[in-house]
Amino acid sequence: MKIRKLAIAGLFGLMSFAAVAETAQEASVKKLIQPRIGEGAVVDSVTKTPYSGLFEVRVGGDIFYTDAQAKYLFVGRVLDANTTEDYTRARLDEINKIKFADLPLDSAIKTVKGNGKRVIAVFEDPNCGYCKRFRQTLKDVDNVTVYTFLYNILSEDSSVKSKNIWCAPDRAKAFDDWMLNGKSAPAASQACNTPNEKVFELGRKMKITGTPTIFFADGTRIPGAIDAKGLEGKFATLK
Repeated sequence: MKIRKLAIAGLFGLMSFAAVAETAQEASVKKLIQPRIGEGAVVDSVTKTPYSGLFEVRVGGDIFYTDAQAKYLFVGRVLDANTTEDYTRARLDEINKIKFADLPLDSAIKTVKGNGKRVIAVFEDPNCGYCKRFRQTLKDVDNVTVYTFLYNILSEDSSVKSKNIWCAPDRAKAFDDWMLNGKSAPAASQACNTPNEKVFELGRKMKITGTPTIFFADGTRIPGAIDAKGLEGKFATLK
């Protein structure tokens, strides 16, 4: 029994040593790669992967790969050759996941279609062409609740347009009128307050760099416009 306990203790000791060694190696790679990724970019973490000795390098909401000496950079996706499972996509979903319930939904325009059981939050700029395309897609999607955060990052007048929409008597209608039909909302009064700055800071904190960015009830996100088939496919995975 005593020998068995010693063996188990030794095994855990080896496992602990391996974990420490790997952490030290990750730290070494992080130190090597940081000056090689470009000025202004910050390496958030380096993690050893099970993919042929590669290390995952996370910079904000993006990841790429390098070797143990940080001599090479690999930008792209790692796929399972047998199943075509996209390991990179799965990791991006994981690190970019949010807690949907933490979103300040009172700072969003709420639109309910049908029973509204399926829920998404979308960050959109009123000057975004891809957002307008996504709005066309949503016209044919039923039983959904959409929370639209007006995220002004594209043009100087984006904030003005967002304020006019937010301060309109019917925000959801004013937004659709503009995005679908190009009909501008009436000019807002100076006294009308908007959540523009709050949403902008939220978007920066969540590392949203483009519009539209769509969040689902499970906290996952899809950057960019998605067609109806893709949207329905995503909803199907949440059931």
